[in-house]
Amino acid sequence: MSEGNERLRELGENELVRRIIASLPSDASIIVGAGDDCAVIQVDESEGGPWQLLKTDCLIEGTHFLSATNPELVGRKAINRVLSDIAAMGGRPRHAVVTLACDADRGVEEVEGWYAGINAAAAAAGCFVVGGETARFNEAGVMISVAMTGEVERTRCVLRSGAKAGDIIAVTGRLGGGFESERHLTFEPRLAEAQWLVQHCLPNAMMDLSDGLGADLPRMAAMSGVGFDVGLEQIPCHEGIGVDAAAGEGEDYELLMAFSPAKWEQLEARWRELFPDVPITPIGTFVEGEGGELPKGWEHFISHS
Repeated sequence: MSEGNERLRELGENELVRRIIASLPSDASIIVGAGDDCAVIQVDESEGGPWQLLKTDCLIEGTHFLSATNPELVGRKAINRVLSDIAAMGGRPRHAVVTLACDADRGVEEVEGWYAGINAAAAAAGCFVVGGETARFNEAGVMISVAMTGEVERTRCVLRSGAKAGDIIAVTGRLGGGFESERHLTFEPRLAEAQWLVQHCLPNAMMDLSDGLGADLPRMAAMSGVGFDVGLEQIPCHEGIGVDAAAGEGEDYELLMAFSPAKWEQLEARWRELFPDVPITPIGTFVEGEGGELPKGWEHFISHS
């Protein structure tokens, strides 16, 4: 329970989410509730049928994109952020609904551009936009919220909570500089890479990097009940980006994974042949205990100025 005049800037996102999760009811159909990249629901009661994934995410003008940004890239990002979470669970996307809230002075051409980007990104991933909602902001601004369903094979569903002491920590791609370079608008969700992994080299744990390695790796470690030991010099940074920025800025949308040493040995050689343009890099190990040293990642409600 909150106390008196407690404010979100004092509480922080992690503690707010913890309190919200603690208040949520449970049900026999809920395989995984709030706290992972997606919720996992049993809707098909036949033996061995797939589980359903549920995910929602939003874009806010001024936070996730700047005004005057190419509207098709904004719409593309709105879908691809959610696809990145579906990928991180080992799933395939199915259907989406989109909620748009904006001011009434917004140009119709810009709105149509958002939806052109939304539809193109969804189609590229085999996902179907099937409806949504529109609403008016009384002041200038935009929020685009996407809710999506997906499917995942029961034996291929990968959670944040499965990392074990001794596992190798690995990331795809390179990190940092996403906003200033505009890669945050043009990234490709790692759907194909994640599907290959869950079929051929199942990670013990996996999540997408949206809030930065410095925020997301501690979350994975805490949910798995382990600590982590990362070599900062091993973190794969984009050219011109330092480790602090690579770990702290967020907006990378790469995969963070945990592999047993035996799985990692199998993976390395095959990965380079199959995905030559997407490096995969070991950056450390999970260890007994808790915590670890990393530059701080992004957290909503806390000032980053």
